[in-house]
Amino acid sequence: MISKRRLIVILTLLLASGFLLTSLASYYAALNALRARIDDSELPLTSDTIYSEIQRDLLQPLFISSLMASDTFLRDWVTEGEQHADKMVRYLNEIKQRYGTFTSFFVSDRTYRYYYADGILKNVSPDEPRDLWYFRVRDMQEDYEINVDPDMANHDSMTIFINYRVKDYQGQFIGATGVGLTVSAVKTLIATYQRDYQRTIFFVDPQGVLTLAGKDFPATITSLTDIDGLNAHVDQLLNEQQNTLIYQRDGETFHLNTRYISEFGWYLMVEQSEEAMLRQIRLTLLINLTICFTVTLIVVSLTQININRYQKRLEEMALTDKLTRIANRQAIDLHLLQLFREQQRHQVPFSVILFDLDNFKQINDTHGHMAGDAVLQNVADIVSKELRGCDVVGRWGGEEFLVLLKHCQLDDALKRAESIRLAIQAYAIDYEEKTLYTTASFGVVEYRDQDSPDTLLKRSDQALYIAKQNGKNRCEVIAQL
Repeated sequence: MISKRRLIVILTLLLASGFLLTSLASYYAALNALRARIDDSELPLTSDTIYSEIQRDLLQPLFISSLMASDTFLRDWVTEGEQHADKMVRYLNEIKQRYGTFTSFFVSDRTYRYYYADGILKNVSPDEPRDLWYFRVRDMQEDYEINVDPDMANHDSMTIFINYRVKDYQGQFIGATGVGLTVSAVKTLIATYQRDYQRTIFFVDPQGVLTLAGKDFPATITSLTDIDGLNAHVDQLLNEQQNTLIYQRDGETFHLNTRYISEFGWYLMVEQSEEAMLRQIRLTLLINLTICFTVTLIVVSLTQININRYQKRLEEMALTDKLTRIANRQAIDLHLLQLFREQQRHQVPFSVILFDLDNFKQINDTHGHMAGDAVLQNVADIVSKELRGCDVVGRWGGEEFLVLLKHCQLDDALKRAESIRLAIQAYAIDYEEKTLYTTASFGVVEYRDQDSPDTLLKRSDQALYIAKQNGKNRCEVIAQL
């Protein structure tokens, strides 16, 4: 049979384990759902949205440069001998003002003159390192390039240039034109994207070299190989048009979505940490665990209370007489043994009263067993009221009752027995509109040296027998057999 303590421990472990497993299962399910949502929807959607923003904000200069390269005025002006340079300057200034670019320019392949919105800047030369971009554009197969260089016309401010090849009507190269945006302006634009979408955004070229990033991007990072967690996946990221990756950095999990922007020849990198969302899931887990702990505590407490209550009821049922609600014979035996132990340890005197109701069979025969039961119940109540808190009364059997008197010598026990006898004799018992009376005979003894429970009870029974023989409704004492 499982003990109460063991049952409580098992119940606590089962509830705690069940709640913990359920909470952890919910946590990991939410975590997996979070990661799936980030990878399958949030990051791709953010990347698409940012790409649309880039098309609006960054690709506009590319379209402007394309229009300039195919502009009939520009081509006619070059093929007609570049007469009246002020016309080209006015044209470039109008482009700059109309579209709000940082700079606009044209370099003639015939004269090597560098025209911009404020006049002629210089003549480019293949021997000048800062002019090598032009000769690179002249020799390339693509129609345009995007590069980041200092702009001499604007105090060497770092500028994103769109360099577009210009051809005459026969398809011959006649120069390079285009516009520029300041890097700081673009960085501010990227910072706006990052603030709006709560993501880290940066661009790399096909070699993995960092080309553009927000103002807060670490200055020490110049390529993908400098980013912890990404350096092992560079080839994978740069060999696919679009990719999704999960990696760790400084103990934190990051999600990365990449997209190749063919117009720039760059890769757009959108990075998101799951830490902010994970905090909410962890908070939910903590709340769930707190609730589970509280529920477990309540359930275990209620279980323990109910077990104690039922155990008490079982003990009462085992030790209480069902009819009279006083101690039964088994309980009286236990109390008697306890008195013997205390007497042996501390020489505590005690006495015993055994009494029996007189003519009880006549009551049963005349008024029925229900009447007899009512008499027994009333007698039990009368006796209980006459006793001290340390005394015990129990139903010994049938109409016999046994009273144990602790710290009580024979004379006092006799007085107590007499008090009980008189109370029983005087008590009127109402039963079905009838009044019943009864009396009792008492045998009183005190514990003596060498007494055992059997000899003590034998003497009390003998005293009761004498009381019956001497006319009933009386108390008799036997000091020694």
